[in-house]
Amino acid sequence: MKGFMDKDFLLDTDMAKSLFHEYAENMPICDYHCHLSPKEIYENKAPKSISQLWLSGDHYKWRAMRSCGVEERYCTGDASDREKFRHFANTLQYCIGNPLYHWAHIELQRYFGIDTPLNSKTADDIFDRANDAIKNGDFRPQSLIKKSNVKYICTTDDPVDDLKYHKLLQEVDGFDCRVLPTFRPDKALNPTLDGFADYIRELGAVAQVEIKGYKDVIKALLIRAEYFNSVGCHVSDQSFDCPPCVMADDDEIEDIFNRAMNGEAVSDIECKKYATPVMLALGKKYYELDWAMEVHMGAMRNNNTLMFNEIGADTGFDSVGDCEIAKPLSRFLDSLNSEGKLPKTILFNLNDKDNTVLATMLGNFQSSQAQSKIQFGPAWWFLDTMDGMTNQMKSLANLGVLGKFIGMETDSRSFTSYGRHEYFRRIMCSLIGRWVEDGWYAYDEDILKEIVEGICYNNAIKYFNFE
Repeated sequence: MKGFMDKDFLLDTDMAKSLFHEYAENMPICDYHCHLSPKEIYENKAPKSISQLWLSGDHYKWRAMRSCGVEERYCTGDASDREKFRHFANTLQYCIGNPLYHWAHIELQRYFGIDTPLNSKTADDIFDRANDAIKNGDFRPQSLIKKSNVKYICTTDDPVDDLKYHKLLQEVDGFDCRVLPTFRPDKALNPTLDGFADYIRELGAVAQVEIKGYKDVIKALLIRAEYFNSVGCHVSDQSFDCPPCVMADDDEIEDIFNRAMNGEAVSDIECKKYATPVMLALGKKYYELDWAMEVHMGAMRNNNTLMFNEIGADTGFDSVGDCEIAKPLSRFLDSLNSEGKLPKTILFNLNDKDNTVLATMLGNFQSSQAQSKIQFGPAWWFLDTMDGMTNQMKSLANLGVLGKFIGMETDSRSFTSYGRHEYFRRIMCSLIGRWVEDGWYAYDEDILKEIVEGICYNNAIKYFNFE
């Protein structure tokens, strides 16, 4: 029997061990999509306990705890830190096969020096040992980022954000990680959202644009994109259940917009008719600014109305949707490409039924603007499991060019989640190592080194023009 999550965890061939330990293990991290708070990074406050570090804001853990019948007060409520940790530890022992189990133990090993498996029997001991490490060590955000060898972080930011903390972080001595904004216009794209009209008025005020119609929304967003660019933004991000590409004339779009501003109901198809020209205008702007456009597809959000009303969004009540994305995605990309204005684009799917759709979609729109200009984004959210990551890379290898893949991002709100990059790298090295061991790919040390280090870090740096 192999040792529990030892140095060769997931590395099941000699080649996999060589690729990981010689090349992947010590590569820096480019976290080009996450939900870390730039304010928290700048203020650099140490957590009070491992529960605050681990359980605050982590809907992955809350979902698992609820599946074990844990009361909500131990997830998002007012229970003590120790009580919350005990309930998480008891949950974790049943998470056999779940990446939460691996992530938690990688983080205990790398950040706390704790090799003991976490379960209900060890919960109090590990809680005390971890809190002693926090008390006597340095678990401030900037220190955790430096310890994790992270060189670039792209946060997720609303167009109305003043980016104050991104600017302040540029002036911090001794902190060599660049924390850059990402332009996320979702609130301006969805007129079915509660508070849409208030948000549009806020956007107009910040951009100093009087918004009377949808074209004024576009004008305001383009102004804010220029501002983000001035603060170092290289990436945009937008999330859809299904990408919008439903054409309509100006009068119809204006009618949809005006009804939404008046608080009237707007149908899903009308929402897409409004979002289509806004997104096309944004896509052209991203091309002009040489940004990468991330498109996340397939989340079905806020399914539990009772809990949404009680504790709000992003609390663990989202799941995978099953929209048909191929045709609208193709038409959207082609509309930009036909005008010579298709930006570098990263396509993320949340339903693995779409792996082949996206892996083949890439080849329709590649160009010399960038190597693998259209990227198949890494396995995301519900797919960032061992199987999900492996299947995404296999699909890309089968139908595209894996060697130019820009690799992993955390999509996380936790400062210790960089263990996920190690998890990804071990899975990637295991996959490639097995292909070499089985004689499916020729052994050439120089080429394999370039591929592995590229997927870990170098490809992303080139793709986003970070250096």
